[in-house]
Amino acid sequence: HRRAVAAILSCRTPALGGQLYRCACGQQHYAYHSCNHRACPQCGHADATEWLQRQRCRLLPVPYYLVTFTVPQQLRKLIRSNQKILYALLLTQSAAALLDVARDHKDLGAKLGLMAVLQTWTRDLRYHPHVHCVVPAGGLSPDELRWVSPKRENYFLPQAALAMRLRTRLKDALQQDHPALWAQIPSPVWSLNWVADVQPVGTGEPALKYLAAYVYRTALSAQRIVADDGQHLTFSFRDNTGQPQTAPLTPEAFLHRLLQHVLPRGFQRIRYFGFLSAAAKKKWRRVLALLDWTPPPIKNAPPIPVPLCPNCKKPMAQ
Repeated sequence: HRRAVAAILSCRTPALGGQLYRCACGQQHYAYHSCNHRACPQCGHADATEWLQRQRCRLLPVPYYLVTFTVPQQLRKLIRSNQKILYALLLTQSAAALLDVARDHKDLGAKLGLMAVLQTWTRDLRYHPHVHCVVPAGGLSPDELRWVSPKRENYFLPQAALAMRLRTRLKDALQQDHPALWAQIPSPVWSLNWVADVQPVGTGEPALKYLAAYVYRTALSAQRIVADDGQHLTFSFRDNTGQPQTAPLTPEAFLHRLLQHVLPRGFQRIRYFGFLSAAAKKKWRRVLALLDWTPPPIKNAPPIPVPLCPNCKKPMAQ
């Protein structure tokens, strides 16, 4: 948290240095460097755009689903206090639940490939850890010789089965590998109805655009901070109905809401599983062959535009 605050405060200030640009008309402009910290509200746009372009080139010519796993509220305090362990477990066990149900369910029976992304905030920055999984509708047959599609149109996998499978897997993993954490969880948690939401997302690109905001960017963009009167800092958000709202907070409350979403150092919020994992290149090539699909080439990211001269409006030279 201290590193994140130090980076945000120094971003685009003399503390990080910068670059001098000159124009033929004699005008000069000094551009300060960015901190590139993933919690900084001013940084991450270019990285998110590049990530989105790479993921678009890996989309298969099949329908896609966005599967969201949410844990009960009673677990949030424990997760926030043990982020490295429990964030990793949330990602791996959510993906494993999807792989298990897809492999065993009578309407599919296939080996999936998926991308899982951890998100920890609501629209008003409250703590709400959950996992989004972008999944192509279908997978490899058990012998990996055929591509298997869902038997029913507009239906992928049962939400209740996915939620129950995550609950079982997370319970078993905690009991076996982290008994001290297991002992802190009230037993009624394991009898609650957990939540898994399965939504069709067409070609998959809408889900990628939605997730791009969470991959290389923070929970709050600088543009959403609308007022600061010295006593309260106010930011905007949209509620569940899409209506614009504002949240005035004291500086301490604002810092608490923002910094609780800073990830542990080195933690990767994106994981790939099944035939999309880095270790499954052979399976990925087989998927492409079975679908007779050649992914489009990845386009190079456009160069960062140089600033325009405030005097003559022409590009400046470095």
